[in-house]
Amino acid sequence: MFIRIGYEIVIDSKPDTVLILAMSPHSSFDGRIIGSAEVQARPEIPLETFQDSFGNRLTRLRAPAGHLTLWSDCIVEVDGQPDVYDWTAQQHDVADLPPETLQFLTSSRYCDSDALAPEALRLFGATPPGWARVQAICNHVHNHLTFGYGFGRSTKTASDAHREKTGVCRDFAHLAIAFCRAMNIPARYASGYLGDIGVPYSGPGDFCAWFEAYLGGRWYTFDARYNQPRIGRVLMVRGRDAADGAMITSFGRYDMKALWIWTDEVPGPPPGMPPGTSPGTSSDALLHDILKSRPKGEALTLAPTN
Repeated sequence: MFIRIGYEIVIDSKPDTVLILAMSPHSSFDGRIIGSAEVQARPEIPLETFQDSFGNRLTRLRAPAGHLTLWSDCIVEVDGQPDVYDWTAQQHDVADLPPETLQFLTSSRYCDSDALAPEALRLFGATPPGWARVQAICNHVHNHLTFGYGFGRSTKTASDAHREKTGVCRDFAHLAIAFCRAMNIPARYASGYLGDIGVPYSGPGDFCAWFEAYLGGRWYTFDARYNQPRIGRVLMVRGRDAADGAMITSFGRYDMKALWIWTDEVPGPPPGMPPGTSPGTSSDALLHDILKSRPKGEALTLAPTN
């Protein structure tokens, strides 16, 4: 399956504002990329790319004063399968966990699992350990929180979301992560592209946050907001919570004027390719043709929620 992913962000910035963008496919992404997934800027300015300790591919820039457009547009190939699930996946004893997973067992800035530990034990202490327990956590978070862009704020923790019963997708992820950690299940934050592939249209495109839990010797994807396996996730960032994978980290002031995000399936075969043709070198030219103009659907507006 081919998916076209990209964004266009229009900002006005103050002088000497430095931005760090986490807006490229994660270093672990092993699918084909047609075109460039790198951050582009108009007007052209120096862009520095680097990788952090979580494997996130970051871009640093000094924004010029005034108007700046940032964008990326490419086509990626994915397997087209829904998120993997395994009802038999077992929970590990902490003593048996790989050392690299242990950092995802403790509280972090937004996932205050220590504060939520008594509530986690009350809600999930009687659930079977393993997949069933993580699914019970997802069910609770999915039903407990009401989604709305106006409910998001940069200081909102998992316990805040649980108390207020509202949030954006990252709050759904943070609360589920905190509950998992409180029950001794390693859980980490993830974010990236997730379009309406195989599901009804849900509105203007946006990035999406989900989480991964370590069960049965591997990491599995869970999504407390949608609470169902989805097709076509393209991972951008991982970390302990959103502090490790913010879309834009700013040192200085800027105002976001407009934001478009697209995650659209490219029907196969691409236009002009005979049915039954295998994707390859000959098809790449057709895919590059698709990228000659950027899509402009509905812009994402962050209107207040009552």
